[in-house]
Amino acid sequence: MTISPTSASDVADLSLAEAGAKRIAWARREMPVLGRIRERLAKERPFRGLRIGACLHVTAETANLMLVLRDGGAEVALCASNPLSTQDDVAASLVANEGVAVFARKGEDRDTYYAHINAVLATSPQITMDDGADLVTELHTKRRELLAAVRGGTEETTTGVNRLRAMAAEGVLAYPIVAVNDAQTKHLFDNRYGTGQSAVDGIVRATNLLIAGKTAAVAGYGWVGRGIASRLRGMGAITLVCEVDPLRALEAAMDGFEVTTVVDAASRADLIVTATGNVNVVGPAAIGALKGGAILANAGHFNDEIDLGTIGRLAAEQRELRPLVHEYRLRDGRAVIVLAEGRLVNLAAAEGHPPAVMDMSFANQALAVEHLVKRAQELEPRVYAVPRELDEDIAREKLEAMGMKIDAMTDEQRTYASSWKAGT
Repeated sequence: MTISPTSASDVADLSLAEAGAKRIAWARREMPVLGRIRERLAKERPFRGLRIGACLHVTAETANLMLVLRDGGAEVALCASNPLSTQDDVAASLVANEGVAVFARKGEDRDTYYAHINAVLATSPQITMDDGADLVTELHTKRRELLAAVRGGTEETTTGVNRLRAMAAEGVLAYPIVAVNDAQTKHLFDNRYGTGQSAVDGIVRATNLLIAGKTAAVAGYGWVGRGIASRLRGMGAITLVCEVDPLRALEAAMDGFEVTTVVDAASRADLIVTATGNVNVVGPAAIGALKGGAILANAGHFNDEIDLGTIGRLAAEQRELRPLVHEYRLRDGRAVIVLAEGRLVNLAAAEGHPPAVMDMSFANQALAVEHLVKRAQELEPRVYAVPRELDEDIAREKLEAMGMKIDAMTDEQRTYASSWKAGT
C-alpha cells in the first residue's frame, strides 16, 4: 500500500468517531495522573511547535496521551505498533474530533503497517515514541535522511528496549531514548497487573473458555509472565511455568508454581501462553508434543513466539472457528488452536490494559518527552532510564488519586538512613 505524503490520515471509518469519543472519555475517568499532567502542560505548552511521531497501540488510553501532547503544543502523528491492536473508533475520533493525524486500521497487512509507519516518519518527527521499536528501526535503516531532525525518543515495551540496547551496543543508535518500560511505575504495574489481567481477558473473550480446572502453562516468568500465571491460578487453573533463567524459575517455584520445560508442558497443557519476547518458544519439539486440542496464545510483543511456520507445514487443513480463533488440523489428527494469529492476545482479542494502569505508563511517556525537550542536547545516543524523581512523583500522584496516604521520614530518620556510624 502507498500513502501519499500529503495524506492527513488513514483510518478505517470516520463515521465511528462518536463511538470512539465515548470510549476515550470513559478511559479518561480512570487516568487521573495523566489528567493532572495534561492540565499543567496545557498551561505551560512546553511542546509548542514540536513534531512528535508515535508508533503505539491505537487505543482509548493512547488517545488520551496524544491529547496531552497536543494540548502541550505538539504536532502529533500516530500509527499502530501492531496490525491487530487498533481500535478503529478511537482512530476515527482522534482524526475527526481532535485533529490528530492517525494512520492505523485494525487488521492491516504488513505492507500497510509499514506504509503507516512511513507516513508518520514523513512528518519529520523531532521526538519519536515507540512500542516495540519498529518506527525507530525503520528510521535508522530506510529513512536515515530524517535522523538529523530527531532530538530523542521514548520506548514503551520490553521488546523495544532490548532492540534499542542492541542498537546502542553496536554503535548504530543515532539519538538518546528514554526506556519508559523500565520505570518502576511502568513495568511493576503495567506489565504485571495490566498484561496479567488483559491477556487472560483476551483469551476468555476469544474462546469463552472456562479457566477453572484447565491445565495452563506460561512460558516466561518476567513481570508479564508473573502477572498472567498468578491470574490463571487465581481463576482455578493448574498452572505450570516454563523458564530458561534459573533465578526466575526458582522464584516461580517458590511462588508455588510447578516449573517444567516447554516440551513437557506442551504434552499436558490445555492452554499455553507465551510471554518471553523471544522467538519460537513453542517450537518444533513442543509442537510435536502438543496435547490434542491445545490452545496457544501469545502475550509477547511480536508474533514470533509461536512457530506458526511449523504449525502451518504440519497442518492438513485450517479453519477459523470463531473470530481470531484458528484451528490447525495436523496430519497426525491432532488439532491445534492459535489465538489472534499469534499476535498480542490482549490487544487483538480484547481492549488491552485497563486505563487505570496505563495512567502511570503514559504519565511516564508524557514526562519523559518533557525531560527530553529540556535535556536532549546534553544526552548521548544511548538508552536512558526514566529519572527516579519522575517515577516517584507519578507514584505519589497515583496514590493521592486513589485516596491513599503515606508517611514521610523525619529529619532524624533521614540522618540515620544516610549515616554509617550507628550500630549495635
